[in-house]
Amino acid sequence: MRRVVVLALLALALPMAAWASGIDIVNQFGSISASAAGIVSTGSELKQFNGYTATPGHSLGTVMFSTGALTSGSLLGGGTFSSTGSSFTVVGKGLWAKGFQGFSHGSVVLFSGSFVGPITWTLTSPPGSKSLTYALSGTITGMLWNGQTVTGTTTQNIFTVAGQLQNGIGHISIGNTNLPVPEPGTLGLLGTGLVGIAGMFRRKLIGQ
Repeated sequence: MRRVVVLALLALALPMAAWASGIDIVNQFGSISASAAGIVSTGSELKQFNGYTATPGHSLGTVMFSTGALTSGSLLGGGTFSSTGSSFTVVGKGLWAKGFQGFSHGSVVLFSGSFVGPITWTLTSPPGSKSLTYALSGTITGMLWNGQTVTGTTTQNIFTVAGQLQNGIGHISIGNTNLPVPEPGTLGLLGTGLVGIAGMFRRKLIGQ
């Protein structure tokens, strides 16, 4: 009975360990154009990618995203945008990008994908505020520079002064994205653990 419990715990723990890490992405500044047809970002600077951090006053590249059309709610009050026709792209530039495959002319597409499922547009500022803040969040999926397909989440924090959003104008204060990816070490641990589990079950069956 004890062996069965240990096997069950290993089976649960190993996959969790394999997916415990991920790529953290931070973007800042830039603007958005917003309407019922969708939201499109412009000029947001890549400030952090997978442990690399831009020096003050500089960026590692750009982050670009777009949504589909508004499907519920309103632009001012918050609602939901469709992921149909959406995009999410991270481009690295400069010498730091040399370590990534596909380095060409000083830039490389680090992630290229799109939103999947509904994209939430949430009003986060208190009622009556002259400066409005919103959170655009959703699930994204796509391909890394190394050809690996990953799925993660992003939250883009937007601010706008009274009257600007009606004209489709907003600004990005900061965006945070996480793309969970397995590490080679934990994948090796997972493989070794699964082989061990298979061997223990085989010996148990033979003993019976």
